[in-house]
Parts: sequence; C-alpha cells; structure tokens
Amino acid sequence: MISAPDPTRAWPALNELRLATILRQMIDIYSPSGKEEDIQLYLEELLRAGGLQVRRQEVEEERYNLIVSLGEREPRLYLVGHVDTIAAWDLSEYVARQEDGLIYGLGSADMKGGCAAMVEAFLTLAQLLPPAERPPVGLLLVVGEEENGDGSAAFLESCRPPWVVIGEPTGLMPNFAHYGYLEAVFTTIGRRTHSSLPELGHNAVESMLRVLLHLGRDPLFFDRGRSGIIYSIREMTSSQAGFVVPDRCETWIDLHLPPEMDPAVVEAAIRNRAEGAKALIPDLKLEFTSNLAARGYSLDLDNPLARQLSAIYPKLQLPWRCDSFRSHSDGNLFHQAGVKPLILGPGALEVAHTPEEYTPLHEVVSAAKIYLALCLLAENL
Repeated sequence: MISAPDPTRAWPALNELRLATILRQMIDIYSPSGKEEDIQLYLEELLRAGGLQVRRQEVEEERYNLIVSLGEREPRLYLVGHVDTIAAWDLSEYVARQEDGLIYGLGSADMKGGCAAMVEAFLTLAQLLPPAERPPVGLLLVVGEEENGDGSAAFLESCRPPWVVIGEPTGLMPNFAHYGYLEAVFTTIGRRTHSSLPELGHNAVESMLRVLLHLGRDPLFFDRGRSGIIYSIREMTSSQAGFVVPDRCETWIDLHLPPEMDPAVVEAAIRNRAEGAKALIPDLKLEFTSNLAARGYSLDLDNPLARQLSAIYPKLQLPWRCDSFRSHSDGNLFHQAGVKPLILGPGALEVAHTPEEYTPLHEVVSAAKIYLALCLLAENL
C-alpha cells in the first residue's frame, strides 16, 4: 500500500494519456442540464471497466447521479463533479479540440476537466490498491448543477460526509470560502397600443429602464467598489407582438454576495428600494421575485484538508494561497447541509460559459494528482 505520509509516491501511476482521452470524450458527449444520460452511461462503463463498483442514484426518470465508494468504512471525503453543461452556443462547434496544451470545448472548464481528473484519480486508486487497502473515499458525479442543483440535493437526502472537494474551475487555487447568491427577477406591466401612438399606452420597457436606474443609484447594493456585491444583469426580455408599445418587460439579475452577507437581508433591502420606484415612475406596475437564494460561507483555514494541501502544493510547484469562489455552485447546498466543501479544480471561471471555453491540460493533470493525494490521506480527516 502507498504510505499515507507521502501520497505523492502514487503520482507516477496516473495515466496522463488516458486522462486527456477521457476529457476529450466527455466534451464530445453533449450533456446540457436535463439531458445527462449519455455522459453518465459513458462514465459508468469507464469506471466499471476499471474495476470499480458504480451505483446509480435516481434523480428523476432517465436522470441519475453516479456514486463510487471505496474502503471498508463510510467515505470521509467525496470528490464531487457535475457532468451537465449549459446549452451549446452552436451544436456544430461544441466538440473538443486541442491546441498548444489547451483543450477547448463546451464544459472543458465547467467542469468536465475537474470530472475527468477525479475519474482518473479513482481509476488509479483501483489499479494501485486491493479493495481491503483502499481509503474511505467516494466519487460523486451529479446532474443538474447548472439549473437547480437537483443532483446534489438528491445525494444530500441520504448522505452527508464530513468533507467534499468540488472540482469547479479555480485555476487550482483552493477556495475554502464561497460567495452567496441571489437571483432577482423584476417584471414591469404596461399597456399595449400601436407603436405610432405611444402616448396612449404605457411602455413596460421604458418603465423597466427607469426602475434599473433607480436601483443603480443605491450605493449600498449596486456600487461594485463599495458594496462588495457582484451583480450582473443577465437577461432582459419584452413582449414580442410586432409594431406595438410593449406591455411587459422582464429582467433577471444575478447578485453574488460576499460570504458573510445574508441573502435575505439583501432581498428585503432591494424589495424596499424597488417599492420606492413607484413614487417616482408614473403608473408603474412592478413585480419583484427571488427564485433562488443561497448563503455563502467561510471555513476556518486551520483544518486538516488545508494542512494536507499546503504540504502537497510545493511538490507541484504551485503557490499556496486561498481565495473565495465568486460564482454559485453546489458548494452552497453542501455547506447548508452541514458538509464542509472545498472548491478546487482546473480551468478558469472567466472562460466558463463562453464560446471559447478551454482548460489547460497541465492543470487537469495537476488536479488529478491533488485529488489522488487527498484520497490517500482521507484516513486523517
């Protein structure tokens, strides 16, 4: 058995060619949220062929998580990856291509690179260790993260391990803190009339623009330099009815909140500010809803996983520094359920969800080494 104090001795057993192939094949399988079965079938077959026992966990009909457990005790640590992606920008261009050490393609960073590294780590563990000597660790490949996190929610109904490592793109920087999230939806209702007679109607788009300007004047929440809140107007749509004044406009805003900020407090303050717009905008009919809210967290860095990583990173010639994950992820769900999540994976958040998404292959290899080492040290968690 590989000695736990020096898990890096296992690194030469990683198959880098196999890892690159797994990643390219995963990218080539189109797996938007809700349509993950093809990629789960591929991964299930791959893991079984590597000598691992794989269990399906049903989320809904034809949608399921994959779970692999090693060791003779309940896993102390799970590696968690989501196999779903956003919808393709162009169905003819989502497949993988490799150039100058970078692997391009839909989901390469978010987060098929992390998933491939986790799968390779488990295939290596199965190759190196007989069942009785395997560490108490698990691999969880979930569906639905890009939508509502229903895959992770299904897992948490029956299992809450002490630690999870989620392979979201962090450029291999450990993120023991995580931003919160609030999804705000504003709807203005107007009165439709012919486009040549706007004075007889009420333009819902004009009202929406005035509402957004009113919100933007609140420095507490919409001044990026002062509030700490990261907001993005994600989408604005209006009624499509031809040559008329639009009678409905809807705007979706993503708000990423510093770890210590309570989404409920932010929601209440925005709702109060929005109500104030009615006194400034004639005949305003405004609705505000929040479909999704998740509180952030910040774990104490004096923890066993951080100590393990601080010893591993110099051996990979990686700088040891930690950060906060700025996006929304299943990490919020795990923390809310009492599980300690570390967000750590290859690739960069800034290229995720873009037409030129990519991940550096050397980061995927390093991620596999990190995951393998953490698994071999899981007895100490």
